[in-house]
Amino acid sequence: MVVLPKSLSPKHLLKLLKSEKNPRAAFTLFDTATRHPNYAHSPVVFHHILRRLADARMVTQVSRVVDLIKSQECKCDEDVALSVIKTYGKNSMPDQALDVFQRMSEIFGCEPGIRSYNSLLSAFVEAREWDKVESLFAYIETVPGLKANLQTYNVLIKMSCKKKQFEKAKGVLSWLWEEGLKPDVFSYSNVINEVVKAGDLDDALKLFDEMSERGVAADVTCYNILIDGFLKGRDYNKAMELWERLLEDVSVYPNVKTHNIMISGLSKCGRVDDCLKIWERMKENEREKDLFTYSSMIHGLCGVGSVDQAESVFKELVESKVFIDVVTYNTMLDGFCRCGEIKKSLELWRVMENKNSVNTVSYNILIKGLLEYGKIDEATMIWKLMPAKGYTADNITYGIYIHGLCVNGYVNKALEVMKEVESRGKHLDVYAYSSIINFLCKERRLEEASGLVKEISKHGVELNPHVCNALMSGLIRDSRVSDASFLLREMAKSGCRPTVVSYNILIDGLRKAGNFGETSAVVREMLENGWKPDLRTYSSLLGGLCHDGKIDLALDLWNQFLKTGQKPDVTMHNILIHGLCSVGKIDDAIQVVAEMERRNCVANLVTYNTLMEGCFSVKDSNSATVIWGYMYKKGWQPDIISYNILLSGLCMCGRVRHAIEFFDDARRHGIAPTVVTWDILVRAVVNC
Repeated sequence: MVVLPKSLSPKHLLKLLKSEKNPRAAFTLFDTATRHPNYAHSPVVFHHILRRLADARMVTQVSRVVDLIKSQECKCDEDVALSVIKTYGKNSMPDQALDVFQRMSEIFGCEPGIRSYNSLLSAFVEAREWDKVESLFAYIETVPGLKANLQTYNVLIKMSCKKKQFEKAKGVLSWLWEEGLKPDVFSYSNVINEVVKAGDLDDALKLFDEMSERGVAADVTCYNILIDGFLKGRDYNKAMELWERLLEDVSVYPNVKTHNIMISGLSKCGRVDDCLKIWERMKENEREKDLFTYSSMIHGLCGVGSVDQAESVFKELVESKVFIDVVTYNTMLDGFCRCGEIKKSLELWRVMENKNSVNTVSYNILIKGLLEYGKIDEATMIWKLMPAKGYTADNITYGIYIHGLCVNGYVNKALEVMKEVESRGKHLDVYAYSSIINFLCKERRLEEASGLVKEISKHGVELNPHVCNALMSGLIRDSRVSDASFLLREMAKSGCRPTVVSYNILIDGLRKAGNFGETSAVVREMLENGWKPDLRTYSSLLGGLCHDGKIDLALDLWNQFLKTGQKPDVTMHNILIHGLCSVGKIDDAIQVVAEMERRNCVANLVTYNTLMEGCFSVKDSNSATVIWGYMYKKGWQPDIISYNILLSGLCMCGRVRHAIEFFDDARRHGIAPTVVTWDILVRAVVNC
């Protein structure tokens, strides 16, 4: 606490105020001086403290200072009044700004000039009080000796931009040039900023280029706005062009915000190598880095799995003595957890606890990471520590812990946690319930799963397609297709509208059960309910038709699918290829493979295995061996299924000797024969 001297002057107080870095402490000092005997503040002291209050967002104290100026009858110049009007304007308090403006003579002993009018205009714009802006501007034109200046028109440009009237704003810019008022960088940056926010990046770039053509030097803020806009729009090339332009611009330099925008934006575009180049450039040029710079770099590197490099940046951050917030700690913790660095995760966790930089998100990250790598005991220990350390688990925590237990085969433990949570009067979210239901179904505990679905609504959780879909999949796996069909009907009655996924599950189940007639009815219902069949729907239908040997209908469906504009994936291609091969249409199947390449859809091992099997089925062993060679050429290593198809086909075509040669080839490649392999060869030798 500063002790004020008995004889205090405004000059001495100003010196004390400037040396006090904490704005609240500075205001306390100012307040103490106000009550000091035989002392009165000067206009300079008032101006200083008002600026400090504005910077510290202590707007509630501004009125006290204004009242003090009035009671002291301290004559101040317009700058002091401006600091008050601007503070009120920035804090969306236009009525207070207007009151001070109207009483400037009474409070400060000075008359408002054009700067005061501009500040009041700006306050109305910030508050979106457009009528008052237009009325005040009209009034300015009637005041003798008062003339609107460039700042006045900049405020009007800003208003047009906030109202999304960009053509009007650009019209004002053109008019200013015609009138010889020469718009400045603020005139343009206002428009560029709002146009970028509206998503019209090309138009913003045209304005930026116009600045250069008219001799208005762009500042770093203009570059930052545009680079940020293009990176958020995933236009990497334009962003890099502007970055290079900025580096070549001798009148302006990138600041820490520019580097942060580049590193954060490029990492989100997956351009981590470019981030590293900028990072190295910053180090070479000894550029300032703040927490956001480090955090963005760590986040980007962790996102692409470069955790070692992220750790290196994190160590630099620790050495820099920059305050590390919990968000940055969580980013590094998540990086360690994702790549299975459990030891480092726990080491960092201890540091975070010592620094008191842990929150519920931190617990969620660590518990999830431990469970993903099967560390059940460690995850359970952290789970139990949460309440002891004063942290409350949220729905995300419950979901992560329960899902992790289920994935690791601890469904009963997950059920215990569910009951424990419910006994505390809390309830899980749909993600946690759907995890338990899904894994109960996988363990064929369908009655428990069905019972849990019925219980969900009692706990205030609305039935969700994820939950119903999990149960429907379980019923299908247990060959209870009619029950799954009934569940789909009940979903709609319970206010849980089936999704495309719901219909696809049932369609696939009906197809596997050979019930194509009911499948068609489900598709019709799906269409009537406004859902469009997706890739999986068509794949299921195509598979059903091919399985039933209805290849002409399958081809009609295939062509119908192509007309929708959707692109078939490799699985769908393989279904059709298998269908064609199964009816001996090998040439058509080969044609489909050729079309795959034209669609940039890469054939896989299943594709080639299917084609080979098809060729052998029509006794065309030569074509089959050609496909085998082509498969190798494309870089695919045959598996035991490939060899079994080849051995069986060659034996069936009477080429047993060649089959044995390929059998030896499989052994040389380290591919172990199966019972099927031996059965093929034994039968072939016996039948020779």
